[in-house]
Amino acid sequence: MITLEMMPPLMFGGLVLAMLIGFPVAFTLAAVGLSFGFLSIHLGFFDLNFLQAIPGRIFGSVLSNELLLAIPFFTFMGAVLERCGLAEDMLDSMGQLFGPIRGGLGYSVIIVGFILGAITGTVAAQVIAMALISMPVMIRYGYNIRYITGVLAASGTITQLVPPSLVLIVMADQLGKSVGDMYLGAWGPSVFQIMLFAGYTFILGLVKPHHVPAVPIDALTLRGWPLWKKCLMGIIPSAVLIFVVLGTMMMGLATPTEAGAMGAIGAIVLAAIHSKDFSTTGRKVLITGVIAAGIGTIIAILYSENLYFKLAFAVTYIAIIWICLEAVRIPELRDLIKQGYQTTMRITCMVVFILIGSTCFSVVFLGVSGGVWLEHMLTSLPGGVWGFLIFINIFIFFLAFFLDFFEIAFIILPMVAPIAQKILAPVVGADAALIWFGVMLCVNMQTSFLHPPFGFALFYLRGVAPREVKSSDIYWGAVPWIGLQAIMVVLVIAFPITVTALLDKPLNVDLDKVKIEVPMIELPPLDFGPLSK
Repeated sequence: MITLEMMPPLMFGGLVLAMLIGFPVAFTLAAVGLSFGFLSIHLGFFDLNFLQAIPGRIFGSVLSNELLLAIPFFTFMGAVLERCGLAEDMLDSMGQLFGPIRGGLGYSVIIVGFILGAITGTVAAQVIAMALISMPVMIRYGYNIRYITGVLAASGTITQLVPPSLVLIVMADQLGKSVGDMYLGAWGPSVFQIMLFAGYTFILGLVKPHHVPAVPIDALTLRGWPLWKKCLMGIIPSAVLIFVVLGTMMMGLATPTEAGAMGAIGAIVLAAIHSKDFSTTGRKVLITGVIAAGIGTIIAILYSENLYFKLAFAVTYIAIIWICLEAVRIPELRDLIKQGYQTTMRITCMVVFILIGSTCFSVVFLGVSGGVWLEHMLTSLPGGVWGFLIFINIFIFFLAFFLDFFEIAFIILPMVAPIAQKILAPVVGADAALIWFGVMLCVNMQTSFLHPPFGFALFYLRGVAPREVKSSDIYWGAVPWIGLQAIMVVLVIAFPITVTALLDKPLNVDLDKVKIEVPMIELPPLDFGPLSK
């Protein structure tokens, strides 16, 4: 006889078994949830009316969730930018800038990976683009093949952590926290991660200099101001787009959805100005729009929003519309935008179907007291807070061998978030507890793209690498970088300030000492006029 206490572990076991069969995750979640739901009804654990919560949550928490509207915008932004030639220009200019120093090509890959991560938010195209451009050059100048494959894969996966990562948006939604706070919390670990990557390259250059040799000076095609100009032409527009998307959100000027919409339009503008077919008139319009935006910003800072401010930004909006029409006019960009729409539709549909499936599973799981079972299991771990964090991170690390981050976020996070809130609140405070927890898991889930033999970044590299690059070199090349990411997880656990430093400090207000004083206002006597007889 199946008891209520047996149902939660049976549901987990059934889910793992169904996933090992290879059935699509979204339909597996829904099928397992509904199957155990009807079994629970048959065994009398709850009645049929309980399952009415499933459509209620799907329409109330999933399909009407405004935060999830940011996903298609950021996906479209990344899909356009990854194909517009920006990566090629930045890698070429950065490679020539850092090439003459030992490990310079590795530094350029790491820096460009960080910048692209902040404007694209997608791993697959970033790894493929950087591998196609940088791998032949690094091989030509004698870089160690395992270092090449490792740095390309790791620098591509940093986009999981750097805002505006889709992972952070999904985590903010599942943890019930604001996207802006999640982004602020992720900046510290993402910068430290880049520093770890660069530090490893520097140490490798000291210990094994033949693994990361310098590029000969006579091999450089650009020098002096032309080189710096090319670097700045790649960095400045990217920095402006990052500010438009992230800066406005963190300053409270735009919601995540509005920032995503601005990023989508900004991606089209960036793709247009990088196109070789962009017209001279378009460039003049671009300059006019930039000048108008600068004038409008100065007016807003020195004075207030007045007619001149509105006129200045009206000119900027007209310039943006003109550039977008230019992008549609260019056949290459028109096809690029069409591909962006297709990618956006595919990823958005995948996310929504996984959310629907996870809703079916989680409702039934909670109905059979799965939350109580999970809380009892996790709170009874030895070591208290640190035992809980170590166990969860090891569990997520091995789970990432088999599941994608979307699946982990939608299946595991809703179950462990209430427990994490209760356990971690005494350490960093109730407001920052789930931010710390979410960023920590995001750092951990980077490794899901590097795990041999199922890491998707390794598959992408294998697909574009030359034949002389062995699969064993790709797998062994990823191992040191997985270690660096694991070190970053340990640092985030040991030093929560890496996440909480940029968050708003909680206000400590003693409610017993709060006084509300209402000033007395003397009103004139009311005159109702003469009384009528």
